[in-house]
Amino acid sequence: MKACGVDLKGNEANICLLSLIDGLFHVPDCRSRKLTLADTSGKGLKHFQSTFAKLVADYKIDKVIIRQRPAKGKFAGGAVGFKLEAAIELIEGLDVVIFSPTDIKESLRRNPLTVPFAETGLKQFQETAFNTAYAWLMKDSHTA
Repeated sequence: MKACGVDLKGNEANICLLSLIDGLFHVPDCRSRKLTLADTSGKGLKHFQSTFAKLVADYKIDKVIIRQRPAKGKFAGGAVGFKLEAAIELIEGLDVVIFSPTDIKESLRRNPLTVPFAETGLKQFQETAFNTAYAWLMKDSHTA
């Protein structure tokens, strides 16, 4: 199973590819660490959507896991972030899961990382996307 964790921040989608094969994790190389929406018009959104769809097809991603953001309150997501989320969810044939921070935290508590994040070779801004994908892949495991 190859998953793509997504953390939406402003007009950027920070991404991390992660696969689980025979109980072992692998962080495959990816040409993009983040995708940016430069133009919030319909044309810009379609370009973002097609770029994301191409990435998913090229890397044969089975599932996209987006970290859910609250609609209101101190940590609420902005309008552009929700546009990005919708653009990803509307990609034809793409299996998308919106994973809540509470569920992510619970999965990480039951299945802590066995390797420090710094040793994954990923950039710091990808940590939330990595944790989202890892927590989702491990959600039904109980190693602790």
